Parts: sequence; structure tokens; C-alpha cells
Amino acid sequence: MEAARPGRPPASARRAAPSEADADRGPARDAEARAQRDARQAEEWVLVEEVRDEAAGAVARGSTGARRPVGEAAPLDLAEEVRAQLAKAVGTARSERVERRLGEAAEHFEAERHADAARILKKLADEAPTVPAVRELYGLTLYRQGKWKQAARELEAFRLLGGSTEQHPVLADCYRALRQWPQVDELWEELRAASPDAELVTEGRIVTAGALADRDRLVEAIQLLARGWSFPKRPRAHHLRRAYALADLYERAGEVPRARDLFQRIRAADPQFADVGARLRNLR
Repeated sequence: MEAARPGRPPASARRAAPSEADADRGPARDAEARAQRDARQAEEWVLVEEVRDEAAGAVARGSTGARRPVGEAAPLDLAEEVRAQLAKAVGTARSERVERRLGEAAEHFEAERHADAARILKKLADEAPTVPAVRELYGLTLYRQGKWKQAARELEAFRLLGGSTEQHPVLADCYRALRQWPQVDELWEELRAASPDAELVTEGRIVTAGALADRDRLVEAIQLLARGWSFPKRPRAHHLRRAYALADLYERAGEVPRARDLFQRIRAADPQFADVGARLRNLR
């Protein structure tokens, strides 16, 4: 459906950084503000166990097939696999209509018409709760809308149905937004152990480092991103995202020369990457 990476732009790594107004506040007021923020989060969001219970319940209500073991390669013809899953879930007579609606939802998603995609996918998730592609696309659509809890529920269902780590970075980013730190760590450990491919592991690493930084654990966040890292001669997009996230952390930690060096390397590789030009101009 799309590359398995969090959809927020690289600049989102700065969302936990102190604003200029915050800079004048003392440590006691900072601690009080963090406590109040955490309390609000605890009141607003249900525990992660409830999210996972909802996902498991929806799957169980329509599940009859076996799950693919973790680490087993997906079939080469994914479209054919999805078609077969839809037919099994809703019956041959209805499968053509459901397949067409899923295609329409995918088109809306690609065109960033997320509200239109969500309206279709909500109904499809009720009709075909055991089809991983439906739960995956619905979860990604909700994620793009910033509906973290609902997105986590759908992506947990996708995880349960397929035994896949493919959307672990996105799911971890949902839990990061919900400040459910143990789940972020759990997903990172699963992803790191599975090591599906370099790009996917890099995205998980970036999210986990961001979650550490959200908790003011900048040293650990930097270590996670810097470990074994060197800027490649021919960087790909995920290399640039990792470099950007690391440069951002260096700047927040006061290591401006290191931040400047990485931002300059990113700009040399791709002058249009995110807001790298503005970041360099604003470095003091």
C-alpha cells in the first residue's frame, strides 16, 4: 500500500523541543508542565491493552484462517492474495464490489483524500475484518489523520493477522504520540530482531530515538541513531531521514558543529530535503 514509514515529515522530530517561550521557564515549572501533560494524556487515551483487545476481538469475530508465521516471505502476487482473502471473508458474490471499493480507498489515500478513504475503509473493516490489507490501509489512513488510538487499533489487527513487522515503525509512532513508551520499545525490539530490511529498521530506529528524546533522554537517543552510522557516499532517502533526525538531536543537545555538518551533508545530497536550508540558516 505504501512504504512502511511514519508519515510525519522529518521536522516532526522537533515537536518535543522547547519553544522560545519555554526557554524562560525554570526546571520546576518544566516538570510541572510535563506532569500535567502526562495526566491529560492518561485521561484522554485508554490503556494499550484495550487497544489490543479491540483489535483482537475484531479479528476473532471473523477469523478462520491460519496466520503467516513471522519472518515468512509474503506471496509474490500480493494483489492475488488480497483478492483471495476478500473472497474468503465476504463470499464470492460480494468480493468484486468489496475489491472495487478497496481500490477506490487506495486511490483516495494516494491522492491524500484521507477522509474519503476512511469512510470507505471503516465499512470494509466491518465487512472484512480478517483481511490484512484492509486493516493496514485503514490504519495508515487514520494515522495520516492524526487519529493515533484508532490507527493503533487497526495496525495492531494487521500485526495480529499477518505476523508482520512491516508497519511496526508507523504503529510505534502512534504509541509515541500516545506516550505509551513500553510499546514503542517493544515494537523496536521486535523489528530489530526481525531485521526485515535496512530501510524499515532505520525508520523504526528514528521513531524510537524520537520517543527517547520526548522523555528528555537525548544522550540515549543520539547513541541509538549514531551507533554504527556514517554518512554514505550515495545516500538514499532513509539515510537522509536518519541523518536529519540525528542532526536535529545534536542541535537540541547543544552540539551545533555536529548538527551543522550533518545538515550541510543533507543539503549537498538533496537541497530540497524537508526544511534543511532553513535549519542551516537558523543555526547559531
